[in-house]
Amino acid sequence: MSDEDRRDSLADQAAAWVPPWERPRPPAAEPDTADAASDITAPSPPTDDLAGHPPVQEPESAALPGELDRAEADRAEADRAEPDRAEPEPGEPGVGESSEAAGVPRRQAAGRRRVTAAPEPAPELSDTELRGALEAILLVVDEPVSELVLAQVLEQRAERVGPVLDEIAAGYTAAGHGFELRRAAGGWRLYTRPEYATYVERFVLDGQSVRLTQAALETLAVVAYKQPVTRSRISAIRGVNCDGVIRTLVTRGLVEECGTETDSGAFLYKTTTLFLEKLGLNTVDELPPLAPFLPDDVEELADATR
Repeated sequence: MSDEDRRDSLADQAAAWVPPWERPRPPAAEPDTADAASDITAPSPPTDDLAGHPPVQEPESAALPGELDRAEADRAEADRAEPDRAEPEPGEPGVGESSEAAGVPRRQAAGRRRVTAAPEPAPELSDTELRGALEAILLVVDEPVSELVLAQVLEQRAERVGPVLDEIAAGYTAAGHGFELRRAAGGWRLYTRPEYATYVERFVLDGQSVRLTQAALETLAVVAYKQPVTRSRISAIRGVNCDGVIRTLVTRGLVEECGTETDSGAFLYKTTTLFLEKLGLNTVDELPPLAPFLPDDVEELADATR
């Protein structure tokens, strides 16, 4: 081949040459598994052309296949750790609907939790309803009940219960009923009026009377005015042994133990709520003073006892 023919051949080759960046790219191979990385291909190695042009840089992928596998594994682990929910929340995708289709990111939808609403407060009763409910409860109680307990049962404010009870008590007294509402032993209870006690005793006792002995009454009086007090102190005041009488008063629920004395370790006794209820008292502070019942020569008697 002559030099002229060689030059013509090289000119034809140069005219037919196509730069690498303009050459058509071969189709990517289909992956074996359909996953989130199906449309991502590995970068092809750079190629150098004969004319010294720089290699064509393929666009970088969003993530490598190994990183995508780790991301899928982390997502599956998070889905297994997420507790199941019986039904979707309002605004969340339903069964079979993806979070992305509903416009909610996957992580945000999975992190939501059901919020339980606080219970609504009970409606406030009218004065008439509250009065009737209090009367109904007071008819069935077997011991004085406090205003706080009544307010809790009726689910009403405690400051409303007290004035209504005072109003009920005043209404019974003004109407002249045979019973009255009275505060006793720290609570409220219905009682028969003292002026009708004779008829009530005749009906209840039916000729029988159950009374405390003189020794029991004296011992009970000592406990009421000296409480808390030990049995030895009661015996010293009365001048006789009172162990048997104390046991009788404890059995009848009028006296109870309330601890021990610090120095001697002896049991201390005090009166009970039943004692206040039987005497119609609210607290032991309402006991009558002893001075009017003491003899004039009480100091002489005390000196003689010593």
